[in-house]
Amino acid sequence: MINLKGGILVNSVMLVGRLTKDLEVKKLESGKEVTNLLLAVSRGYRNADGNYETDFIDCVLWDGMAKNTSEYCKKGDMVVVRGRIQTSYYVKDDITRKATDVVVEKISFLGEKRNEIVEVG
Repeated sequence: MINLKGGILVNSVMLVGRLTKDLEVKKLESGKEVTNLLLAVSRGYRNADGNYETDFIDCVLWDGMAKNTSEYCKKGDMVVVRGRIQTSYYVKDDITRKATDVVVEKISFLGEKRNEIVEVG
């Protein structure tokens, strides 16, 4: 049970999925490097039609983790990400919108051709 009056709250997520595209690292004016990935995560059950549904989850990687992941992973590769959920707000066409991302704190590269798991972060 979580005690909301001064108790410990946790914001932690772990996902296993496949990259939906090759990654591109962007360098910001501050000098930081960032890459965004869209992770395809299948649900663990079949829908009424007998098919597995998939969630597509936005993730953000920073600096060395962004660079290493973009060098070693490509579209279709399976990864495990651990991080935290972060929400932000922005205005587009005079409408305030909400974005929810997973800020990746650790990533592991998986795959059929790999003999080992590579962890970054």
